[in-house]
Amino acid sequence: MPADIAILGVFVADLSFVAARLPRMGETLMGESFALGPGGKGSNQAVAASRAGAGVAMIAKLGDDAFGAMAKKAWSEAGVEDQSVTGEVPTGAAMIFVESASRDNAIIVEPGAGASITAAEVDQRAEAIRAAKVFMTQLEQPEKIALHGLKIAKEAGAVTVFDPAPAAGPLDAAIYGFCDYVTPNETEAGNLTGVAVKTPDDARKAGDFFLEHGAGCALVTLGEQGALIHCKDFSEMVPAPKAGAVADTTGAGDAFNGALACALAEGRDIKDAARFACAGAGISVTRPGTAPSMPERAAIDALLGS
Repeated sequence: MPADIAILGVFVADLSFVAARLPRMGETLMGESFALGPGGKGSNQAVAASRAGAGVAMIAKLGDDAFGAMAKKAWSEAGVEDQSVTGEVPTGAAMIFVESASRDNAIIVEPGAGASITAAEVDQRAEAIRAAKVFMTQLEQPEKIALHGLKIAKEAGAVTVFDPAPAAGPLDAAIYGFCDYVTPNETEAGNLTGVAVKTPDDARKAGDFFLEHGAGCALVTLGEQGALIHCKDFSEMVPAPKAGAVADTTGAGDAFNGALACALAEGRDIKDAARFACAGAGISVTRPGTAPSMPERAAIDALLGS
């Protein structure tokens, strides 16, 4: 049976360090803890969507190595359908720094094999995209590959979700015309639009940019404030529910996107889907790690009182 959600993205191994601060150049700093586990935005979102209750197919490129084996194990355990291809480039990794006091994070990603995926390799997995109700992609693989996947999905009639992360600057605006939903956080929205985003009103200004360039709707996430839904016919804030003390914010965006895709695949309207997504993100920040922090459906429903 075809998966309801197809995700094109990257798997990397997450090396997560907790310390009081980042070291200065030339300085060695003792950390407080370390963890090695599965990561990568696309992979995390696939795990999040699966745990939230959806059938998910993950399209990625891996190396034939220990980190590639880690990806396959993580997907198998999460019930994610493996639609990966294998190449000669090693599987990538991410260095995640978590500040012990604030629990905020800073990340360096080297996508490795994920960055070398080609349009022809995506075409090998095109049936998984065409069969899906929802297609999601990001920017840890090349922008042109994300666009290629979005075009396949849009032509097939799937709902398309584009998480423009990480976004260092403006993209080719043509990509937005293939996006039913664009889901930047405040930093990404600022980098993409030139609008400094701190408040819901700022997010609306940034959202106007995405709509003007062809996106169906923008969902700008604002951390603990929640998320702004900004569509052509309405603009509304969805508050972030409090699920407990913050342990690690690293996986929040991926939890949001994975839960959003799940809700959209179930046919929920965007207001209900965004509420479900905010609950998923709210739970994830109470747990350490990225993929390990993605919440189960029962936890999301309990937080929402469903």
